[in-house]
Amino acid sequence: MARRARWLLPLVVLLLWLGAAGPLGALSGKLTGLQENDTAAFLPDSAESTRVAELQQGFSPTQSIPAILLWEGDGPLDQATLGEIAQRVQDATAVAEEAGFLAGEPTPPIPSEDGEAVQVLLPLTPEIGDEIVPVVEDVRAAIAVDGTSSFVTGPGGIFADFANGFAGIDGLLLLAAFGVVLLILLVVYRSPLLPFLVIGTAGLALTAGNAVAYLLAANGLITVNGQSQGIASILVVGAATDYGLLLVSRFREELRREQSRFTAMRTALRRSWEPIVASGATVVLGVLCLLFSDLSSNRGLGPISAVSVSLAVVAALTFLPAALVLLGRAAFWPFRPKYGSEPPRGRGWQRVAALVGRRPRRVLALSTLALVAAAVFAPTYDASGITFSDAIRGESNGVDGQEALARHFDAGSGSPTVVVTPEGSWPEVAEAAAATEGVASVVPFTGGPPGGDPVVVDGLVRLDVTLAVAADSTEAIDVVQDLRGQLDDADPQALVGGDTASNLDARETAGRDLRVIVPSVLVVITVVLALLLRALVAPLLLVATVVLSVGATVGVAALLFDDVFGFPGSDPGILLIGFVFLVALGIDYNIFLMTRAREESARHGTRDGVLRALAVTGGVITSAGLVLAATFGALSVLPLLFLTQLSFLVGFGVLLDTFVVRSLVVPAAVALLGDRTWWPSRLARRPHPEPERALEPV
Repeated sequence: MARRARWLLPLVVLLLWLGAAGPLGALSGKLTGLQENDTAAFLPDSAESTRVAELQQGFSPTQSIPAILLWEGDGPLDQATLGEIAQRVQDATAVAEEAGFLAGEPTPPIPSEDGEAVQVLLPLTPEIGDEIVPVVEDVRAAIAVDGTSSFVTGPGGIFADFANGFAGIDGLLLLAAFGVVLLILLVVYRSPLLPFLVIGTAGLALTAGNAVAYLLAANGLITVNGQSQGIASILVVGAATDYGLLLVSRFREELRREQSRFTAMRTALRRSWEPIVASGATVVLGVLCLLFSDLSSNRGLGPISAVSVSLAVVAALTFLPAALVLLGRAAFWPFRPKYGSEPPRGRGWQRVAALVGRRPRRVLALSTLALVAAAVFAPTYDASGITFSDAIRGESNGVDGQEALARHFDAGSGSPTVVVTPEGSWPEVAEAAAATEGVASVVPFTGGPPGGDPVVVDGLVRLDVTLAVAADSTEAIDVVQDLRGQLDDADPQALVGGDTASNLDARETAGRDLRVIVPSVLVVITVVLALLLRALVAPLLLVATVVLSVGATVGVAALLFDDVFGFPGSDPGILLIGFVFLVALGIDYNIFLMTRAREESARHGTRDGVLRALAVTGGVITSAGLVLAATFGALSVLPLLFLTQLSFLVGFGVLLDTFVVRSLVVPAAVALLGDRTWWPSRLARRPHPEPERALEPV
């Protein structure tokens, strides 16, 4: 009876997970449809551009996002071509109307001064998601005119291309992530079955995480965008795989010591659950610090990531153990661990441990010096922001259209900056705006043909300011910043909004988030480590090494992004997300190392304990680091610059933590500190002095 009961619990757990996979998958598939990828939706209510957007509704009850239809010829456009363009405008309007995206009548064709181009503003409804992508593509097909290059650009066209960059989240991104993880696991385990168990665990955690995220988003509790969904998906795949690697490694180790698979699993779980839960807790609490962000995109990323990682921990401690214990040694076929056999000893990590044990001061000095040398370049990292145009990698009709627009019109036409000012001061405000460098024109909103009286709503007047530079460029952001300063002198009550102002507010909010969230993450991670290791010195040491590693990563990225890859810059939000993930994930590997080091230190002393832990955990932690770096590297398959940059920051940073910080810096520092590492716990007050001896075979 007892024998049957041992089989029953893991079988029930396995069936529960597999039975829930279908309903969870149905909910998970709906998450993409709830994405909100526009900048304004992520800003706080206190942002100046947000307040302007609310006031704009009084001037124009029907809100819209303009798509600029543009035709460019090799020379002046003749009358026949202009007539055909007028017909194509009607076709494009019909396409938008049939799709339910038309927010108003298009403007008449506006020729350029050189006669070589014509533009039309087609207003689209702003309540848009990924559904705009096929609509814009249909409009592009409808406006083709022989003898011209045609574009759908402006905010509507570029947003569609940007949203299209997330189209591969459910397909290409996850295929790349799972593919690279499978390849690494096949090399690590040399088993055809075990990799699929680990990947199945990650897949179930991902499905459950997305299902819960859908329920939260559908009830208005969080905001989901393509960025948060993509990053959270990659995070859960990498985290679940890492936790699976740790459990599998310990289970295989115990199978050599225990004849019963059930006893081996009980021991493996008893020794593994604490570091896995602590590792998950550091990531969960770290990403939840994003709730302090004023950008709702970051606030949405925090809960989605936290839920996903929590479910990765649950899956790694329930589904995977159940599957492993039911299969037993057969899971490792053809290299089954035999009871009583000695584990194969790879000499590589033993040699590293021996090197650290012989020359800890030299190892610590050289490795720290290398990290500091890289970190010196961190202040040169360009986080001043990038345009939507620069954010899109590869071909983009919208980006090409912006360049063509700038050749023939004021670059900011079609996406004016909006100023809302009291009625009594609007002439002075308009004059001050026109005098701002980078402003091409200023006209009051009349609600009809230009030249009429301005519309007054609740004692306010709206001014439309056309910039001389592209509205989504960093130069435009600087112009709007200067414009706000000029208008403060003319009338402090004047407010500046519009797409460019939203980008400026997003950049300033991201800078504020960086200053608030970075120390919050460090405090939270330190507290978790102190509780786990029951010490104060070790947590401070680990956090300091990870911060140094992050600095080195940012320094290397600054050099490569500018001098090698030629990136136009970086968004400040990338630094924040990169920091949170690097600290939380970098601490993971130190947790795996130091929990084993504490276990070994109780028997062999701190110096030998940490070296033994390094030798024993080196293989599994290295495999985990490679898996996590490779999964984040999968983000680069999507044609969006900030995801490419984030994939490098996190991927390179994880490898730096794996091969330098966890392998050299931390063991060398702990070996030098000795029992003081565990102060003020009892391990720091050992009754006998710690023996100084070379690392013994482990």
